[in-house]
Parts: sequence; structure tokens; C-alpha cells
Amino acid sequence: MRVNLAMQEISDTVVQRLDVGGSALTPTPSTKPSSAAELRKRPRILVVDDQLDILTALELLLKMNGFRADSVDSPQRALAATEGQSFDLVLMDLNYTRDTTSGQEGLALLTELRRRFDKLPIVVMTAWGNVELAVEAMRLGASDFVQKPWDNSRLLQTLNKELDRAAAARRVVDSAKSELDIARHVQQKLFPQKLKPMATLDYAGRCVPARAVGGDYFDFFDLGEGRLAGVLADVSGKGVGAAMLMANLQASFRSQIEIGTREPADLLTAVNRLFYEATPPEQYVTLFYFDYDETARTMRFVNCGHPSPVLIRASGEADRLTASSTVVGLFPRWDCATGSATLASGDRLFAFTDGATDCTVAAGQHAEPGELGEDGLVELLLASKSSTAQAAVEEIQAELARLGGGQDLVDDQTLIALVGR
Repeated sequence: MRVNLAMQEISDTVVQRLDVGGSALTPTPSTKPSSAAELRKRPRILVVDDQLDILTALELLLKMNGFRADSVDSPQRALAATEGQSFDLVLMDLNYTRDTTSGQEGLALLTELRRRFDKLPIVVMTAWGNVELAVEAMRLGASDFVQKPWDNSRLLQTLNKELDRAAAARRVVDSAKSELDIARHVQQKLFPQKLKPMATLDYAGRCVPARAVGGDYFDFFDLGEGRLAGVLADVSGKGVGAAMLMANLQASFRSQIEIGTREPADLLTAVNRLFYEATPPEQYVTLFYFDYDETARTMRFVNCGHPSPVLIRASGEADRLTASSTVVGLFPRWDCATGSATLASGDRLFAFTDGATDCTVAAGQHAEPGELGEDGLVELLLASKSSTAQAAVEEIQAELARLGGGQDLVDDQTLIALVGR
């Protein structure tokens, strides 16, 4: 009887073509068939019910009001339909042939659809609805709840409301994605774009962010004839916040270089003061800074709480350039100790952020899955056969990606290489 009432209501709409104050019940007349492009723009709805007359009634109602409608008569066929096709909304019954009263079949379908499509609007229907079932359906992820026999106008209002809500959510996501794309482009421009040629030194760096933008930073500075400085830093935190702090750090370094601060201790003392004054008290930076003089082939360096760079001699012997001061930006009063090393022809220096050592090794690539660690990374560095700094950076990062088995990065991954000529 309820199904017949629903069918009769639609039939009346078709035959009498009622005009209910601009209601979506009255289809818009058209003088020519819709093009394929126009049809594709219409919202596509999957209708799930095990009663043929209800499916027919709903399909007719939806198509009359500007929707594309596909119908299936079981939860199994609903799941199969969503595997290869895209829908804007699912309108589904909660009660099926195997269980016509409890709604458990429908709730199981709802749960699986929500697992597969976390943003897909799902409107549920049932002829045996009650408050408890409605609450459970909403708890499991239903967007709204409609009870049979339905009112055409209210059903269409519900569907349009959920489609509008989903469209608004997509616009927010698209806008955020667009802004992140712009931020990523801007941040990439903050990294060195042109490297100064050096007679006795080949050098390169590369950052692979874990997200659209990140908090890792590397830079190289021309200090005049035969001299080069460089920095590799890791700002605490991730994402947009860390990227903003990274830009602040870059500005601090470049401003101090521009005004002529050259001694490593003086430079870093000034950078610490600027960063401390401009950032929240809990933010800090670990960094490795070096100052290379190719006349003497000597490198002065300061390691501020950063993972120890690896200096691999041409003979194959490896040294670690351990921390010589605490992190930057955490304390207003700060000082540092400067170390030194020579960089002869064939020597290679690798500095890296902890995103490289924290690289997750996938099962089957290592004795046990887990973090690569500093020892594992040193093994990769020692095994590197690349003769140029750029090739070495790319080789190591490609090997890290291979070991990760295609998994997403847990942290930004940045590496710089210095190769003595």
C-alpha cells in the first residue's frame, strides 16, 4: 500500500505536471535532448533497495528532477557498483530480504561504504524506522535519514542539501590544495637556484618534503673569492607552520650574510637571537653550518644539535662531525664552538636531516621492518659510487625511496653533499 502511494504520487506529477511554487517536483521542459556533456554534469545517485517498484519510483523521481540514477537491488550489488564507478550520493534502504526488520544488512552496507568513501553523502531509508535505528545509522556515518513512505518534496530537499554540503566541502579542499600548491612553489624558490662554481669543491643539495611544504632548509652562500658557506637545518614541527619558520630562518641567515657577518660563531649567535625573538618559545632549529676556504681546502663548521654529518675520506675511512653546541632559537643567551676539517680531493661530506635516518624500511627490504637509523644511512653513504655531488644526492634519495617500498615519508628528507676535487 505504501509503495502504491509513492508510485501514485509520482504518476500524478507526470500526468498532471503540477506546479507547486517552483518545487523541484515539476520537471523543466526541454525542446531538445540533453547533450552527453550536460548529462555528465548532473549529480549521479546510486539507489539501493530490494523492491523493484520502489527502485522504479525513485529512479523516475530522480530523473524527472535533473539527476542521473543507477539502481541495484542488494548490498552486494551496491558494493560491486561502487568499485568501478563514481557516484555523488547513495540513497539506500536499511532493510533487505534476509532481514526485513532490524536494519543490520543496511547498517553493514553503510559501514562498508563509509570505510571506502569517507566523504560520500549517504542518505538511508527504511519502512521500519525508529529512533534507535536512525541514531545508529547516523553514528555509523549516514548523512541523513528518511522514513518510508517518503514525501517527494522533502526527499528531494534532503538530497539537494547533502549534495550542496558535499560540493561546499570539496571547494574548501580544492581551495586549500590550491593554496598549498602555491606555498610549495614559493618554498621551492627559497632553496638555492644557482650554485657558484668552485675550483676544488663540487656541492649540491636536495629536499623531499613529506607534505606539500616542510620545515627542512638548506642554502649556500657566496662569501667572496674562493670561499663558500652552507647550512642544512631542520625546524621543529611539520607542515605550513614549520614552512613559515623555515622562511624566517632563511631570511635571518641571508640578512646576516648581506651585512657582512662572516665568522661562524658571530653569524649563528645573531641568527639565534633573531629566531628566538620572532618565534614561539617552544620552537627551535637543529642545523649544521660550514664555511669552506678552497685556498687551504679547510672547512670550519658548527653542529647545533643536528644529526652528525659523515665525512668519508678518499681512503674509505669515515668520520662523524658531532654536535658542538645546542639547538638554535630555544634560549636567548647562546654560544657555540667551531670545529674544523680538511676536504681533500676525493673526500666526500654528507649532511642530512633526521627524515633520512627515520626512513621506514619496508618488510622484505631489511632484516626487520623499522627505521633505517644513522648506522643504516652511513652504510648507504659508504656504498655510494657517484662521482659528483648532485648524482650522489639523487642516488642516496632514490635508495631511501626504494627501501621505503613506496610508503609515504614520515618527515622531510633533505641531503647535501660536498665532494673535494
